[in-house]
Amino acid sequence: MPQHIGIVACSSEGAALCYRTLCIEGSERLGAHAHPEISLHGHSLADYVERLERHDRSGIAALMLDSADKLARAGADFLICPDNTLHDALPLVEPRSPRPWLHIAQVIAARATERGFHRLGLTGTRWLVGSEVYPGLLAAHGIECMRPTLAEREAVHEIIMQELVRGVQSAGALDTLQRVVRRMQAAGCDAVVLACTELPLILNDTNSPLPTLDSTRELARAALQRACAAP
Repeated sequence: MPQHIGIVACSSEGAALCYRTLCIEGSERLGAHAHPEISLHGHSLADYVERLERHDRSGIAALMLDSADKLARAGADFLICPDNTLHDALPLVEPRSPRPWLHIAQVIAARATERGFHRLGLTGTRWLVGSEVYPGLLAAHGIECMRPTLAEREAVHEIIMQELVRGVQSAGALDTLQRVVRRMQAAGCDAVVLACTELPLILNDTNSPLPTLDSTRELARAALQRACAAP
């Protein structure tokens, strides 16, 4: 039997995309309509945002651990979080977690290596791109990481928090994201990390100036691989 996957959710849109990917691509491994057992728990996004605005990593970790405990009691064998920003608190979570975690940036670093990328542009919330969630892990794989400018960070952050987490995908938002990626392309990036789990809802390989690394779906695929691996 596949292992039971626990999802520690933050935003509804990112968690829903991760859940859908697990279900849809699970059937490709396990047969029509089949997928591993999945449980999901999420605190209010407002609770996370309040702590993010205060740079309260301990408070974020406490919420994540509360979800982890509930998911462990529900039977989850391991945990994933389809939210890049929250991974900044994961070092505080893992030592006290009742279950092991897959790290979204580790998944992307491995995938970027497989695809032969050497310099990645980073897109996400201002909290994420200002953190060390990605740079160190990418550097360990010999991959450079380019952050957006301060103005670009604010523009992308507003798109994420005012539109994408609410299910809104506007043409103006896409134009802004494409401009950011074009500048990264001109600066020598060979791919862009969609390091916000809602960004793949609006930006993808068909409309991005650079190849994309879809953190949401790649995390789900890594979870499927782990869940379905032979014991």
